[in-house]
Amino acid sequence: MFEVVVDKDKCTACEECISSCPAEVFEMVDGKSDPVNEDECLGCETCVEVCEAGAITVTES
Repeated sequence: MFEVVVDKDKCTACEECISSCPAEVFEMVDGKSDPVNEDECLGCETCVEVCEAGAITVTES
């Protein structure tokens, strides 16, 4: 299991995490990325790598 956190203050709504995530963890909610399918996270951290704002953290729980 992985915990996926998006810092809403840093998120620029670029949607890179949405398009790059192989497990479709993210969706746009109220104009910001939200890890709505966090249970599907593979822990690959592709979202962390593509997020230029540094708004995403993935930790093993």
